Amino acid sequence: MDKTSVIGILLGIIAIGVGMVLKGVSAAAIINPAALLIIFLGTAASVCIAFPVSTIKKIPTLFKIIFKEEEQPDIKELIETFTEWADTTRREGLLELERKIHEVDDPFLRSGVQLVVDGQTPEFIRDVMLEKVDAMEQRHQKGASVFTQAGTYAPTLGVLGAVIGLIAALGNLQDMEKLGSAISAAFIATLLGIFSGYVLWHPFANKLKEKSKNEIQIKHIMIEGILSITNADSPMIMRDKLSSYLSPSELYEETEEIEEQEGEDAQKETA
Repeated sequence: MDKTSVIGILLGIIAIGVGMVLKGVSAAAIINPAALLIIFLGTAASVCIAFPVSTIKKIPTLFKIIFKEEEQPDIKELIETFTEWADTTRREGLLELERKIHEVDDPFLRSGVQLVVDGQTPEFIRDVMLEKVDAMEQRHQKGASVFTQAGTYAPTLGVLGAVIGLIAALGNLQDMEKLGSAISAAFIATLLGIFSGYVLWHPFANKLKEKSKNEIQIKHIMIEGILSITNADSPMIMRDKLSSYLSPSELYEETEEIEEQEGEDAQKETA
């Protein structure tokens, strides 16, 4: 489970609930069936109108992505894997790499390695794999746009709900007690619209975009590694090229690990 998504929602609910209590408003006031219907059902209706059925069907999957922590290959492990493959192919040839295809779990990486084994040119491999990344990015953008649009519609529907509530309130001008209650309930719709738009839907869209960026970065690392193997780059060049994707702190840690490993190897040779 993606804990940050759950924690963020809980913090948002706590912030609104506690804030209302501190302002002297009962937190129970937010449980307004009419306002909930206008905001959430109205937002769902707007999204259904805005997108085709093929995109709407993917919404449950998008929620799963938002709340599920998907395991992505570790960049350091990828660098180590490609460095090992570069060393293997330089010493034993590309046929030796073919034996490792069945050890690869990632379909994208497996297809790239298969292209190398099949003897395709670096230009062809780059074009094919970049096309796959572009297609994936477009799918991700469509998914994120669903929540972006929902975040745009919800606050406006909140204003609509407030207008409806005020119309009802104006029908009770003779009873001041009912008038005050009706006006208060009218603005609950505005509160729910703004809350759902800027605490739920827009952040959900941003979460999908961030996860997409991370996945795309991993795919580009794989492409660079596969192309380096195709070009018969040395393990050192391979490592230097792929290490550019590491942050300064990660690069420092990797350098220390390499120096430590080289020291251990030197001690073994001396012994």
